[in-house]
Amino acid sequence: MLTSESATYVGRFAPSPTGPLHFGSLVAAVASYLQARVHAGQWLLRIEDIDPPREEPGATDLILKALDRYGFEWHGEVIYQRRSQEIHEAAVQSLLESGLAYPCGCSRRDLADAPRGRLGAIYPGTCRNGCTAAETAIRLRTTDTPVSFVDGLQGLQTQNLEQESGDFVIRRRDGLIAYHLAVVVNDAIESITEVVRGIDLMDSTARQIWLQQLLGYQTPAYIHIPVITHPNGDKLSKLTGAMGIPLDGRTDVLVAALVALRQEPPEELRSCQLSEVWEWAIENWRLEPLRGETAVRTDSATLAAIENGPW
Repeated sequence: MLTSESATYVGRFAPSPTGPLHFGSLVAAVASYLQARVHAGQWLLRIEDIDPPREEPGATDLILKALDRYGFEWHGEVIYQRRSQEIHEAAVQSLLESGLAYPCGCSRRDLADAPRGRLGAIYPGTCRNGCTAAETAIRLRTTDTPVSFVDGLQGLQTQNLEQESGDFVIRRRDGLIAYHLAVVVNDAIESITEVVRGIDLMDSTARQIWLQQLLGYQTPAYIHIPVITHPNGDKLSKLTGAMGIPLDGRTDVLVAALVALRQEPPEELRSCQLSEVWEWAIENWRLEPLRGETAVRTDSATLAAIENGPW
């Protein structure tokens, strides 16, 4: 754990405890960590534990152990998102009281015939003018004003939320706070200045910026790195069978992450200590080789070498 009086740059890594840290998540952690280190900033570690039904017992401990064994150093204590629940709820109430959000009783079945866009089902506004259902979610109102941002790697991005998603859920029918609301509130609480994460989350960014604007928060900079895929092109994830990285802090796994990030580490790094790999990575970190890339395919031999290590 690192400590610091202050820092202009504040980044974060925010894994969900749905399984052990796999190689794709390691690559995202490395990118966000290096970006913070080269800016002499803080790197916060936040466990996004707001969805208990999806959590895997013991996953948080495995994630923390893996990050520690691979030499990551975070500022302050580990942040657990669930501990901000009262602030999440206060943000929802503020949006409700200002008329920017409203209760919605629509179920997935009710929306089965709704038109679909690249962000999923486009909410048709059924409950915008009132809802009498006993169980309700809370939706945030959207408009047809485009939301734009310039991604540090992917360039200008623009979405018309009303047309592409419609009003979206910020608190679920089961009472759990939705991801968009939780991540926006926590990024504000923690004074995050730049978010480095996988490009699979880039379609969420406009909705999060819209929330930031309505809540009066500052918008951080965004950098969306390419996702890591299986040899067949499927994203590495728990759902596609990605295995957890070995927990013994293997140098070759960290070097493989740098290779996936197009950093071209020298072959001799594989025989060095982890501290020496990090020293080289910080001195040589460049975003430019990733510019415009959306996916990095991992070959079978590399993936097998990573996943067959000691657990």
